[in-house]
Amino acid sequence: MKTRIKELRARYDLTQQELADIVGVRRETISFLEKGKYNPSLKLAYKVSRELETTIDELFIFEDEDLE
Repeated sequence: MKTRIKELRARYDLTQQELADIVGVRRETISFLEKGKYNPSLKLAYKVSRELETTIDELFIFEDEDLE
């Protein structure tokens, strides 16, 4: 899984900690999400996408092998 979190977070001039505080997770969770090392719950994906004013589909990019 790839994400655009870092790119969109920069657009809104948010640090990882600020985004984490807004969506109610630890900064490390945002870091893992940005690196594609953590699959978020639907609720977390929704919160992050809403805060970054995008859709879940535009925020998280799944490759075919990710879905197997």
